[in-house]
Amino acid sequence: MREEVGYIPLGEVELYVEDTGPLGAPAFLVLHDGPGGSAYALREGLSEYLEGYRVVYFDQRGSGRSLELPPDPRLFTIDALVEDVQGLAEALGLERFRLLGHGFGGIVALEAARRLEVEGVLLLGPWLSFPWLSQQLCRAAGCEPVDDPEENLARALEKADPKALFDRLMFPSLHGRLEYEWLLEGAALLDREAVGWAFVKNGLWRLDYRPYLADVSAPVEVVVGERDGTSYPLVEEAMAFLRGGLQVIPEAGHFPWIDDPEAFARAMRTALSSLVGV
Repeated sequence: MREEVGYIPLGEVELYVEDTGPLGAPAFLVLHDGPGGSAYALREGLSEYLEGYRVVYFDQRGSGRSLELPPDPRLFTIDALVEDVQGLAEALGLERFRLLGHGFGGIVALEAARRLEVEGVLLLGPWLSFPWLSQQLCRAAGCEPVDDPEENLARALEKADPKALFDRLMFPSLHGRLEYEWLLEGAALLDREAVGWAFVKNGLWRLDYRPYLADVSAPVEVVVGERDGTSYPLVEEAMAFLRGGLQVIPEAGHFPWIDDPEAFARAMRTALSSLVGV
């Protein structure tokens, strides 16, 4: 299989990129979960389902294997992440492409689709509202959520650390969590504090993307686990404003390809057929 791995400079940042698959095939740019994170787990988990496509996995600015950001909040915004999508597509000579976004990457993919000319969007367990997510984290900690998302976070973090709270929302089984953690150990990636700091500094916990959904004209297909407490059932309500279909995988969490590979494969075939027509 064709694979080109390297770093691509885009203005003030430099992104780690893995460009895979046939050059002439329909192309997807993959936006990983975060903020922070890496595309490593997505390539390991999704490559078999995306065989035959040109798939560009890249670590977002300041994240994973991309170069670290200085502590400057203007360098990590949704606007900046969308500009990276545009710049990367131009650098790779992609005039036609689709986006695949997972978790946090879902908001970036939707905003890029709202601003740029993309042929479609495939979302996996997308995060659509950080205030709603803060309420979910508060509930996971056993506290009653309030309207202020930052207050919800403060209450939740008094009772448990962030990883424990997200684990409760993302993983319906111990097996799934352990498999994902084993995968991340193999990546040997470092945490990047500047990204998380900028996310908070820029007030992104107050961002609710739902009012912008109706402005996304590109077709959007969504695959979500029924037990993904970071995305479902909010995404089901949001589909009323998007042009596309929703595939809900019973008993699966934020990483449905781990929880139920067969059901995920069926959902991906349906979603890809709708987006690409093959």
